[in-house]
Amino acid sequence: MINNNLPSYTELPSAFAITLDNISAITLSGEEQVKYLQGQVTCDVDKLTDEKLLNGAHCNAKGKVFSAFRLLARQDKLLLLQKKDSIEQSLAELKKFGVFAKVEITQDSEHAYLAVVGEQASVKLTELFQQIPDALTPVIQVNDTTLVYLAGNISRYLIIDNSEAISTISSALKLPVYSSMLWDLLEITAGFPLLSTQYVGEYVPQMLNLQAINGISFTKGCYLGQETVARMQYLGKNKRALFALEGIDVVAKAGDIIEKKLGDNWRKAGDVLAVYQADNKHSYIQGVLANDIDESTELRIKSQDATLTILALPYKLNTDLD
Repeated sequence: MINNNLPSYTELPSAFAITLDNISAITLSGEEQVKYLQGQVTCDVDKLTDEKLLNGAHCNAKGKVFSAFRLLARQDKLLLLQKKDSIEQSLAELKKFGVFAKVEITQDSEHAYLAVVGEQASVKLTELFQQIPDALTPVIQVNDTTLVYLAGNISRYLIIDNSEAISTISSALKLPVYSSMLWDLLEITAGFPLLSTQYVGEYVPQMLNLQAINGISFTKGCYLGQETVARMQYLGKNKRALFALEGIDVVAKAGDIIEKKLGDNWRKAGDVLAVYQADNKHSYIQGVLANDIDESTELRIKSQDATLTILALPYKLNTDLD
């Protein structure tokens, strides 16, 4: 049974599970799957192995992001894991150009996804699996089950298998199971972009911090939108970044405007991408703001009194180029 309690970040149990019915994947198969995808996305697909996990983005020709994903290999297929909201347009664009390659591109209908999270998550998993992934080997295959480790400020593991197997594993773990809304909280505090449908095709990858999570290769060569992405990086033209914000008694939703205080007035500072509202009235917000915003700047959701605080992300925005 799913626990409908919505805890704040500081109230999370030491180990718990999340039913991930809000994510899915675009799958690629066929003899040219790697070659084709290499020319379509920001990460270096040639570096993918069965034990690696890559972050990346799929952009249009102008360098605007259709989807931000985690890429892995499973049973001779490539899986681009992402929010369901971003799949439709990304899938359509990949299929459009895929007709010229020996590749089959579909939305995943074979798998279900479960997350196991918390400081005791690894302990619980070792009760079921003889081996679990880690930072050095983030993807492993145990029989027909794929286990994925996600680095960050809280231990997270993804389990990928068919729905019957995931149900069996979930029962065997004997952990509290939360709804997929809790996954949004973890992604917001981890600084991984959550694109709702309305923001598909709105931002270049650097505005979503993809360069900070090794989601952009600047040495791989050409891909769709590569000129814009490179220009943003080398000419310093990007002025926006992804932030995590926290507020109390704040009501927000994707698409809302974030304002900053200038003197006695309020002006637009950015946009809300995603929101998690805990039961204790703490709201966690993912937004795109100016990348040089001062942490002392007063921020709020437009026309609301409660102020927002910028949360630290588990990475730095200034990173070495790949």
